[in-house]
Amino acid sequence: MPVAAELAEVVRSGIREGGHRGHVVVLDKDGAVLRCWGDPEARILPRSANKIAQATAMVRAGLPLQGELLALAAASHSGEPFHVDGVRRILGELPEELLQTPPDLPWDEEDRCALRAAGLGPESVYMNCSGKHAAMLVTCTVNGWSTADYLDPAHPLQQAIAAEIAELAAEDPWTNAVDGCGAPLLGLTLTGLARTASRAATADADSPERQVADAMRDYPEWVAGTRRDATALSAGVPGLLLKEGAEGVYVAALPDGTSVAVKIEDGAGRARQVVMAAILVDLGIRSPVVAEQLSIPLMGGAGQVGEIRPTLG
Repeated sequence: MPVAAELAEVVRSGIREGGHRGHVVVLDKDGAVLRCWGDPEARILPRSANKIAQATAMVRAGLPLQGELLALAAASHSGEPFHVDGVRRILGELPEELLQTPPDLPWDEEDRCALRAAGLGPESVYMNCSGKHAAMLVTCTVNGWSTADYLDPAHPLQQAIAAEIAELAAEDPWTNAVDGCGAPLLGLTLTGLARTASRAATADADSPERQVADAMRDYPEWVAGTRRDATALSAGVPGLLLKEGAEGVYVAALPDGTSVAVKIEDGAGRARQVVMAAILVDLGIRSPVVAEQLSIPLMGGAGQVGEIRPTLG
C-alpha cells in the first residue's frame, strides 16, 4: 500500500512545527483517477460522509421529505435552533424518546453556551446526527418496520442502506462498525467514497440520489450550520456537493461529476479544510471562499502567530 502523503503543514512563528499526512483521490466523471496523493484505495471509515448514501436509501424506501428537511436528514448539524426545530418537524407526531442518538449539547459554541446559561443540559435532539435518526424513524414508520431496533444492522432499514452504499460506491463495504451516533458504519475505500458523491451529484433528475444532492446543495446551512466552514464552501462554489465526516474525512463532487475524497490519517479536522481548498484550486475552481480556506490562522495572545496551509507533498 502506498504510504500516506504529506497534505498540510503547521507553521508557528515562522517555524515549521509539524504536518498532517493522509490520502486524497480525484476522480473524473467516469470514475477514473485523475490525481491522487497517498493511496486512492486506502480503506477508511467515512463516518458522516456516508450520509449522502444513507439519505438516498431512505428516499428510495419512501421517506417523504423535501427541501431543507431532506438536507437535514443528510446533516451533521450544529444544533442551532432551526436545526432542532427541523428535527422535530421531521418527527411530527413521533415522540423524541424514540431517537437513539446519544444525549448531547449543540455543536455550535454560541448555542451550546446559551443552552448552558439557560440551565439546560444534553438531549438526543441536539446531537448532530439527530436529523438522520429522525428520518430513519419516519422511514421505518412509512414501511411498517419496527422502530425500537432501527439501528440493528439486520433491520430492513439498515439492510436497505447497506445495499445503497454498495451500489453508489460500486464496491462491497469492507467492514460494518458502529458510528458515534450508534448507527452502522460501513467502511469503503477512498475511491468508493468519491464515487458515491459523483453519482449522487450527476444522477437523473427526480431520482433519489439527485433529490438528496439537490437538497444538500440548496440548503448547505441545514447540512452543517451557519458558522461552519463546510457551509461557506458549499454556498461559495455553485453546484458543489459537499459532506464532512469525523476524523478528517471530506468528500465533494462538482456538477460535472468530478469528485474528491480526503482522509487525514491522524483525524485532524483542521487539515481537511485547507486540503480540500487546495484540490479545488488545482481543479480550476476560483472563488473567494476557496481562497479564504487555503489557510487557517494560528492565534497566540491577541494576534496571529502562524498558520496551517496545504502542501500536497
